[in-house]
Amino acid sequence: MKSRILVGLQFFIIFLMLLPIGSQTQYPFVGAAVLVLGIVIGLLAIKEHESGNFNIRPDIKENCELVMTGVYTYIRHPMYLSVLLSMLGVALIYFTYYELVLYFLLVVTLLVKMLYEESLWKCHNPEYETYISKTKRVIPFVF
Repeated sequence: MKSRILVGLQFFIIFLMLLPIGSQTQYPFVGAAVLVLGIVIGLLAIKEHESGNFNIRPDIKENCELVMTGVYTYIRHPMYLSVLLSMLGVALIYFTYYELVLYFLLVVTLLVKMLYEESLWKCHNPEYETYISKTKRVIPFVF
């Protein structure tokens, strides 16, 4: 149930951010570049998953495998980074206080979701502790 709530909240915030409420900024190309970077990171992350191993919810699927190759070599949650960058790009394109507040709520939601997912992985796979010691959560070499 917690997983469904977190994913629902994530998509609701993203939906609100995509509503064309603000006007374009002076630098829409910066926002578009950040958006595209987020999409590329997401595609690279999806590429590393075998069919059926990818899950949008933080729940651990039955018979899933821990992915530690490609972009996962550097960060444990590239899909979260993808969402954060993509939506930062949107927030830059439609720069308003409304967008900033929604982006902050998205960051908090994804952080809670990420911590919940990590707690599940620690219980599911003893290798995860070693993986944690070798990688960062979202920003390579930083966090």
